[in-house]
Amino acid sequence: MNKRLLPSKFCVVCGLPFTWRKRWARCWEHVRYCSERCRRSAPRRDPHGEGQDQRPDRR
Repeated sequence: MNKRLLPSKFCVVCGLPFTWRKRWARCWEHVRYCSERCRRSAPRRDPHGEGQDQRPDRR
């Protein structure tokens, strides 16, 4: 198999390019990270939306 013909993406954490792997065949459109290390170090989103302009007004 010629690796130059495989699709590639850029990691959203480190910005490095990575190519398609067989284990990603069914979920390639959802893959965002080049490695488990980048996936773990990605900034977490707040699941409840807390902390976004929810401070009480102090006048």
